Amino acid sequence: MKRWVALAVIGSLLLAFTRILDDYSEDKPVPIPPSPQRSGDVKKGYAYLTTGDYLKSGIPYGLFLIGTGRNRENYLQRDSPNTYISHEYTAVAAPNGELVVAPNCLQCHSEVFNNKLYIGLGNSLIDFTDRRKLNPRNAAIAESLLKRGDPRRLEAAEPFIKAMKAIAGQLYTEVRGVNSADRLADLLVSHRDPVTFRWSDEPLMDVPQGVVPTDVPAWWLLKKKNAMFYNGFGRGDFGRFLMASNLLTVSDTSEAREVDNHINDVLAYIYSLEPPKYPYPVNTALARQGSVLFVQHCSKCHGNYGHGGDYPNLLIPESLIGTDSLLFKANYQSPQFIGWFNKSWFAQGDHPARLEAFDGYIAPPLDGIWITAPYLHNGSVPDLEGVLNSKARPRYWSRDYANLQYDYTRVGWKYSRMEAPGGTTVYNTTLPGYGNYGHSFGDQLTEKERRAIIEYLKTL
Repeated sequence: MKRWVALAVIGSLLLAFTRILDDYSEDKPVPIPPSPQRSGDVKKGYAYLTTGDYLKSGIPYGLFLIGTGRNRENYLQRDSPNTYISHEYTAVAAPNGELVVAPNCLQCHSEVFNNKLYIGLGNSLIDFTDRRKLNPRNAAIAESLLKRGDPRRLEAAEPFIKAMKAIAGQLYTEVRGVNSADRLADLLVSHRDPVTFRWSDEPLMDVPQGVVPTDVPAWWLLKKKNAMFYNGFGRGDFGRFLMASNLLTVSDTSEAREVDNHINDVLAYIYSLEPPKYPYPVNTALARQGSVLFVQHCSKCHGNYGHGGDYPNLLIPESLIGTDSLLFKANYQSPQFIGWFNKSWFAQGDHPARLEAFDGYIAPPLDGIWITAPYLHNGSVPDLEGVLNSKARPRYWSRDYANLQYDYTRVGWKYSRMEAPGGTTVYNTTLPGYGNYGHSFGDQLTEKERRAIIEYLKTL
């Protein structure tokens, strides 16, 4: 009898010890605590986002129109001088009063989908493979032309031209549709003093070679998240991260403070965005089945939806998620970049921000997921069918950019499977950073169960 009691006691101790180890296991999801965020005015935020001068340098207005021609699709319904400028650019007055055209946030954070502009939808059609457009020689040519004319126009354009000459040739991706924003941030930081933001023509620190691709997440997800970026390393004040594009042309931190005074309104506008509703009828009976399966298999990481829903804000370690790790191992763990940011002006003041590295990725909210293809953090999976069935993912695939179509059954972009890589329109998942492996949790489901979950995801 004493022997069985002893064994029972040992068993209970082992169980307790196992639970303690589980609590400290590297294989467990890690919750992200919230950070206080500033409030602001939604209408002012929209106006500043679409017409504001958060970049104060660019190409002189007349020269820009000569180079691009007049854009007839005034999606934002902006007045002159922005009437004939694409929504991806804004005409602003440079500090010396000259009118210039600067890129704005909507280059990456909006997309024309079925002939309608969706602000906040990540731009999966952007082309960072275009060697003709992203060529530092173009900036040099513009500089040469401006030197022959009014010196005030050159003065207004100089910060933008200087930056583009230094970084444009280092932003190329291997495939169209993915983004090199993280590479842009690394390059700009390397030319800026962290305390003053003053520009240096020579890099102040080494930047690793290679561009790690990302898919731009939807802005309407941000209000649920306690941290920014795919590995959640953006902590503290979100506004400081939103204004980081200002590093392209900023003169010093006094100009940064001016932008910072508006960025709380921009965050308020972003928080006001809602995902677009799925445009076609949903099989409600199938969706109800899918909602049950979703709760059973997906909600622990991605949250619950509808009335009383919650989002857990979990970081999923590499050992669990298994997706391509180059993004968090390279860009998001760069000691030079993290060190620069955490001692910079962005990390100072009443609402500082900071970076904290993590070996894995956030399990994102899924609101409006139907319109956000392609999927995974690098856009390597063209549709939800592939997200839930790793065996269905194509190794090489291509969209017809001349005749883009959406598949509302598999939910994602219609694509062609290719036998081999070829050119910049074929997504090559064998390249470093472009892998489509991992997130294989749906492989255990039946085809019928996947179909039910996809039908439910249309309702989010």
